[in-house]
Amino acid sequence: MVKISARRIGKTAILDISGDIDLAHSNEVRRMVLVEFRENRTSKVILNLLEVNYIDSSGVASLLEGLKASQDVGSRLILFGLSPIANEVLQLSRLLNVFEIYDSKALALEA
Repeated sequence: MVKISARRIGKTAILDISGDIDLAHSNEVRRMVLVEFRENRTSKVILNLLEVNYIDSSGVASLLEGLKASQDVGSRLILFGLSPIANEVLQLSRLLNVFEIYDSKALALEA
């Protein structure tokens, strides 16, 4: 199960994600991220991954699709608070340098 709560600070959307970003739930994450970029034209979307317990290849694909969508509209997708498992999966996938990643919400907001 995945839980996503969205909030706004100015023109920035913050999506707090908790639970599992897996085959059963990655579409929900993908949908919310794509709505922010394609429909709302949000200039910066920050994903809080601190409470993510598990992420599989479909979850990684959702993050990559969000990154592509952000680039298509000239926006930014930022990740912060990577849980140990999210960090490990992105490291093993060699994607840590592909995403813009910060340790805290404050740093992500300042970026």
